[in-house]
Amino acid sequence: MKVITNEKLVKRYARFGQVGTIGGLVVLAGGMFITFRNPNYASLAWLALLLGFGLSQIGLYFGNRWGRHPRPDELLDQGLKGLNDQYTIYHYSTPAGHLLVGPTGLWVIMTYFQAGKIVYQKDRWKIIGGGFVQKYMRLLGQEGLGRPDRESAAEVESLKKFINKKLPDFEISEPSVVLAFVNPKAELEVDGAPIPTLLVKELKNTIRKSAKEKALPPEKIKQINELFP
Repeated sequence: MKVITNEKLVKRYARFGQVGTIGGLVVLAGGMFITFRNPNYASLAWLALLLGFGLSQIGLYFGNRWGRHPRPDELLDQGLKGLNDQYTIYHYSTPAGHLLVGPTGLWVIMTYFQAGKIVYQKDRWKIIGGGFVQKYMRLLGQEGLGRPDRESAAEVESLKKFINKKLPDFEISEPSVVLAFVNPKAELEVDGAPIPTLLVKELKNTIRKSAKEKALPPEKIKQINELFP
């Protein structure tokens, strides 16, 4: 499998994480200093504390997603290792964050690094349970699940518009969508989910099993790959 990653974007966002975290800590320290040095400036101190907390949260978000190793895209590469060279995985290089192109068609892969028990209830994906540390991390720095259905639909639509604009007469099956949880501490209970939701270690077999359902001939694979850097 060929791997194409937008390294410039990864480095830029990792730097955002570092700057946000350090800047947040500096502002927090400044707020505490003001509080102890001159209580008359309490309102300014609270403002600094709120700003510092916000910056540190942004820094943690970018740091966890882009600055840590292995990153979600690296864990995805590990999970897909073994696919032949007819497959190409694009990270942050196409209208979809993670796009797999190969004989089984186009796959828009939504990655999630959340730990704990992930369930599908009442038309929503949720994180439930977990110990104190996991609950604390959900408040500080661990990204929420959001709405995977809407987010994946938006990525698919952007991808289709891009392809239709570049190749107006190109006919291809609807891109497949899968939610891949890359954290080894994730546990799934997602019966009834409208989008395939699985652990990253299950992804490769899922893709291989779909080979007969959405076969993409080599000439079309080449056309798609030529659209992206």
